[in-house]
Amino acid sequence: MFLLTKFIFNKLLKWKVVGNTNLLKKCIIIAAPHTHWQDLFIAVMARKVIQKEINFIGKKELFKFPLGYFFKMMGGKPVERGSKSNNVKLIADIFKKNDLFRLALSPEGTRTKVDKWKTGFYYIAKEANVPVISASLNFKDKEIKISDPYYISGNIDEDIKYLKLFFKGIEGRVPEFS
Repeated sequence: MFLLTKFIFNKLLKWKVVGNTNLLKKCIIIAAPHTHWQDLFIAVMARKVIQKEINFIGKKELFKFPLGYFFKMMGGKPVERGSKSNNVKLIADIFKKNDLFRLALSPEGTRTKVDKWKTGFYYIAKEANVPVISASLNFKDKEIKISDPYYISGNIDEDIKYLKLFFKGIEGRVPEFS
């Protein structure tokens, strides 16, 4: 399956992965821009190409039959959005209970253009004491670029500003949402 995925990803679709693919065992990966449903499939193929287990979360409604089995098999974890449950603490506990847990999130929180990132990833990283790794999905160059780990300082405004610099000039599948 690896060779087939690599062939499709690199040769047919002409995508490549660059940067630091030696991911830590515990980290939060922020992937942006998230502008189209195809992002998930490109990211899943990239995950297979770099041969790293990477998890994601999604609204619990996505995990109902029949797609629920597929999303769980792909490493998905359901969360209840908009509830009074403390998702930051719940997800941080997953990090603490596992020797290997890499969580990929979209800081935009949606597939449309946003002016401000959601900060859940930041607070999860802080609570779980794990670094943040940036991964860009650049459809213009058909390239996924992965950063070195970034350990948050606790100054959210400066940290977010620094993390956003990595995505400057990146063009998503829907360029006007990038």
